Amino acid sequence: MSDDDLDVRLRDVVEADLEFFLAYEHDPEAVRRSRFTPRPRDAFLRHWRTKVLGDPANVVQTVTVDGGDVAGSLVAWWEEDRRFLGYWLGRPYWGRGIGSRALRLFLEQETNRPLYADPFEGNTGSVRLLEKAGFERSGTVRHGEDTHILLVLR
Repeated sequence: MSDDDLDVRLRDVVEADLEFFLAYEHDPEAVRRSRFTPRPRDAFLRHWRTKVLGDPANVVQTVTVDGGDVAGSLVAWWEEDRRFLGYWLGRPYWGRGIGSRALRLFLEQETNRPLYADPFEGNTGSVRLLEKAGFERSGTVRHGEDTHILLVLR
């Protein structure tokens, strides 16, 4: 089976998914590429349960591959008057078209426009994935010491 034949789906997040998300957030290469400091387990679970899953304005989905393997997550949330998109895929699922397919499915559900994303400027794979989905560069933003590219889907 080629990667083109992979069955990529979205579903609601269940409690067991959080352990996968935690492990993916702590992957050293993912940390390097995203420039995101992973949270300790308790803080991670508290954040996901209260701020991510606990906010009814958020759209939150688990990405699955081939009948249920948890590949990652996609989230849309409000930050003041802007709707943002974020996603995280486990390293075994990078570079195989899974992120592109999952994002396409997610954008069918999340219809708020404009929709923003701001990946770290050095995370070229993430920037390419978003641009392939129709996001356009609209500037840069600073998060601490790091420059992130602000992208918008209109």
